[in-house]
Amino acid sequence: MKKKAAFFIALRYLWARAHEGGRYLRGAAAGIAISLIPIIVTLIVADGMIMGIIDRYLELGTGHIQVFDMFGYDSGNIAISQIMEIDGIKGVWPEQKSMGVLAGRDGRTGVTVRSIDSSFWDDPGSAGFLKIIDGEHKPEEDNDIVLGETLAANIGAKVGDTVRLMTIRESESGRMTPRMALFTVKGILSCGYNELDALWCIVSQEGGRRVLSMEQASTSLIVKIDDPYKRADYFASEISVKLGTGYSVFTWKDLLRSQYNSYEATRQLLLFIMALIVIVAAVNVASATSMLVLERQRDIAILKISGSKTSGVTDIFLYGSFLTGLAGSIIGIFLGLLIGTNINFLVRSLENFLSFFTNLFNGEDVKILDPGFYLETIPITIDWNMVFIIWFFTILCSVLASLIPARRAGRLKPMELLRKT
Repeated sequence: MKKKAAFFIALRYLWARAHEGGRYLRGAAAGIAISLIPIIVTLIVADGMIMGIIDRYLELGTGHIQVFDMFGYDSGNIAISQIMEIDGIKGVWPEQKSMGVLAGRDGRTGVTVRSIDSSFWDDPGSAGFLKIIDGEHKPEEDNDIVLGETLAANIGAKVGDTVRLMTIRESESGRMTPRMALFTVKGILSCGYNELDALWCIVSQEGGRRVLSMEQASTSLIVKIDDPYKRADYFASEISVKLGTGYSVFTWKDLLRSQYNSYEATRQLLLFIMALIVIVAAVNVASATSMLVLERQRDIAILKISGSKTSGVTDIFLYGSFLTGLAGSIIGIFLGLLIGTNINFLVRSLENFLSFFTNLFNGEDVKILDPGFYLETIPITIDWNMVFIIWFFTILCSVLASLIPARRAGRLKPMELLRKT
């Protein structure tokens, strides 16, 4: 039997009427489709969450590359101009960072005090993730301070309020003493990620010199490049060569290694669990193939008597499992992509629907994605390479799972089948 003939017979079985066995293959295809929908949605959501969080850290936190002067650093250091001479460098900003305690009218909390050149917040990469809640997005005067939305809410601070910032300095005798300074809230902003908003306490470079101790603060150069995901190591090497000894250069992969690995491990675990569901659905294809063999015993007998070889009959059912996996995977991936790309709308709609009923009983609004742990809006990211791998893996599992019943069908003896039918 020719391969083309076996393929068309298998296609006919897939679309056959229910009592002719088609219900088995279509049911298996539906099972595969249903199993693929959550794995595609999970892939989109997980990738979107990871990339959204990492992008915010890269553009607003660590930068793409950080350079540390091992022997002390002055903001007017020639290192900035040397780095800017490298093609592909988008910007370099000196930063001082330290821990402190910020007190407002409703309480106090620990903060990360950042003193950085104000042009950093005008950079397109930074501005793209910033949402100005109130006031200005950057400090200008030495007594200006800009707070993250969550931080401002925690201490009850509003634009125009006076807050107290306490930092630690080292006296000439080596003792650690507190330093208190008053600041006026210039603005409140958000990046859409609570973990950053809860710690942000931004002052100008002049304000940083007033409250930050050189001994206690971390001083570095924040560098941004064209493509941080593919060329960070290359530019780090170029900067090291350009500056020479006395400087330590770290890429964002070094600075966020543990955090990124944690996110990636969680993603891989979710995909592994979902892959098990696909394997179970593929096993269902084997059951459907076995039932189809029982339903079509008379057809098998006729094909055998007509001269079909064992391999020809086996091919029919292998093609059937292939078409089943193909149809189920296409439908499942399509529906998964449709749901995944509209996940923000669906989540907001479901939150509003559930909140309507909870408000009837004086309850609080329902939040499916807790803003304390997740992004306010999930970026839509589709890894087409992974989608293709999932598609191929699904079809492969479908064919392999049906291999045994298909080979068993090819070895059936025609005379015994005719006697049974």
